[in-house]
Amino acid sequence: MDYIDVFKALSNETRLNILQWLKEPEKHFPKQGAHIPKEVSFKGGVCVGDIQEKAKVSQSTVSHYLNLMQKVGLLESVRYGQWTYYRRDEEGIHQLAEYFRTEI
Repeated sequence: MDYIDVFKALSNETRLNILQWLKEPEKHFPKQGAHIPKEVSFKGGVCVGDIQEKAKVSQSTVSHYLNLMQKVGLLESVRYGQWTYYRRDEEGIHQLAEYFRTEI
């Protein structure tokens, strides 16, 4: 994990909000999982469109933000048909917390 890139990703208020919203997806995105087939488990996954609607930014902007946060290890995604779902990468977030605990 490149911590400088993580800090850059978190330096944007909307990206930070997205990460916070995805901590409690049921609270912030009540219709999550509407397009995921019942036999597939991606608990906590939220559709890009739902994130975009809540963030009040363009679809291309939110896609860029989500892709950036995935590349630095804060999110993970899965694609089903035309929909892409994102959720927090708890292992990556744990690594970041451990870095703060031990190094900073």
